[in-house]
This record gives sequence, structure tokens and C-alpha cells, in this order.
Amino acid sequence: MIFSFIATPNFDFMTHFARHVGATINNNQLIIPEYLGQGYIRKLDFGPDFKITIHQYVLKEDLVIKRNASGQANDLITIFLYSNEQSLAITYNDNPSIQFSQRDDSAIQVTSNDLSSTIRFPANHSIHYIVVAIKPLYLSSLLASDKPNSTLKTICGSGNSFLYFESMTSETKLLLKNLGLVDMQDGLSHFYMQIKVQELLYLVFHKLSTRENTPQQKINSSDAARLLHIRDEIIKDLSVPPVLSELAQIAAMSETKLKQLFKQAFGATIYNYYQQARMEEAAFLLKQGKHSVAEVGYEMGFSNLSHFSRVFEKHYGLNPKKYSLS
Repeated sequence: MIFSFIATPNFDFMTHFARHVGATINNNQLIIPEYLGQGYIRKLDFGPDFKITIHQYVLKEDLVIKRNASGQANDLITIFLYSNEQSLAITYNDNPSIQFSQRDDSAIQVTSNDLSSTIRFPANHSIHYIVVAIKPLYLSSLLASDKPNSTLKTICGSGNSFLYFESMTSETKLLLKNLGLVDMQDGLSHFYMQIKVQELLYLVFHKLSTRENTPQQKINSSDAARLLHIRDEIIKDLSVPPVLSELAQIAAMSETKLKQLFKQAFGATIYNYYQQARMEEAAFLLKQGKHSVAEVGYEMGFSNLSHFSRVFEKHYGLNPKKYSLS
């Protein structure tokens, strides 16, 4: 199933989605029709400048959500938080599906409302994500930062185009999970949810506030598509380090622009992002208990196992052997 919409500032996702699938909305909740699957979509308004939509369902067919930029001036920030260990793909300009990560698709995306994107959810998997829509001025008042870095300034500024990705900490995953379990029949549930969503925003923007304070480049949907394609190239074969000149050619960007935009979007240099992904994959393989330290090291492209142990310990605080037994 494909659901396509134009992301105007006043667009109400749940109302239009209900019409698309032939469902009704009661008390700001849409129950997924039986023919489509089971679960719900719930909307909560915390005022004219701050609202969330909670998606929790299992569908009988793939769902493709296409957000098309309206071409209007951007005055809305969208924060997409997805917590799942099933396959998820977010693409721009209809590029081939690109997964967030090899083993855990939990991720956070913070974007201006003027970028077109496509999100694909697979059938027969539990889907749980929250979309926060918030106006820049209101977010700025919530953060109340007297010395915001360039990332926060860009997000809270007027009319800026941006795209940022963050990994999801265990604390954020737990909070996101608990939000889906709140009893909305409780008289104070709305108040409780507002507090918890603000806590969620704190966790997201605290991480973004620690990013390097460097000038931010404007980004468009084409740039976003290329960055996600480059990310896919980086993690496609973790035994081979990325070569900047080759990636720049694939992206049809200068090396300088690619380095700047990649670090801006993902919060890490291309090589550091690769190294982190490589260590996460190594940790996953070690925890499976099916591979020796040597096998994992060689599979990750290390010819020197002492070097593998040093790099792994730098990331996880334990050498590979101890980690596999912990």
C-alpha cells in the first residue's frame, strides 16, 4: 500500500490516512482496519505548535509513506523516532531502499518539513514509531539554551533546510516503548504524555547539542538522497575501508562537500562512521557465540588481531574475548 501526501504546515496525517484506508477516528485514535492488519495511530496535540503522532501496528502488506515537499517556506520541524529490530528503509527522491543499520533499525531523524522522503515498512512486522511536529520558535523556548551550537541554531532558526540522524540510546528506546503503553483512559494521561515527550526531546537534542560547533550547509532532497546512498556504500562491506575519492564520485559531489555534509548529517566523519559500524557488527557477531575472535576480526577486515582487539576495546571498554563472555 502506498500513501502519498504533500507536507504542508497544516497537513493532518491521521485524518487523511483514515480516509485512505477507510477507517474512522475516535478520540484522536485510528484503529487499523482488520483487512489491513491490527494496531492503531494516535494523535496528541499539546498546543498549536507542538503535537505528536504515535504509530503502533502490524500490517498484512508493505506500507510505503511518501512525503512530498510543498514548496512553501518551511516553518515546521519533524522528529521521527523509530524503535525496532526489523527492516526499515528511509529514502529520498525514490532512491533504492537504504536501511538505517545492519542489525538494529532504531534511529532518530530530525528534518525540516521541506524535504521529500519515502519510508517503507515491511508487512508482518511490529511497527512502533513516533513523529513529533514542532514549530522552531516553540522548540527554542523549550530548549532555552543560552549558548546553542550551530546545529541547534539551524534547527531552531527560521526557514532553514536540514537533515540530521542520531542513533538511539537504550534510555531513549525504553522511553519510546513506555509511551506506547500509557493508559490513555487515565484522566491525567495527556499531561503525563506531554512531560514524557519533552523528556524524549531532551534526550534527542542533548545529543545534537554536543556536536561540533561548525557552520551548517543548506541541504536539499537530492543531497539527502546522495548522503543516504553513500552511507549504504560505507556499510555494504565493512571489511573494506571507504575511499573518499570513490565515494565523492558516486555522490557526484566534491570531496570537500561530501565530507562536510556527511559529518553534518550523521555527526561523524565518514571513516569514524565506518569504524563505529564495523565495531557494532563485530560486537553482534561476538555475542552470537558462533564465531571466534579471530574469525570476527578477519571478517571485519583486520589482518592484525592485536589491532582489532585495541580498536574494539577503545569502543566497548573490553577486549573482544571478554566482551564475548560478558
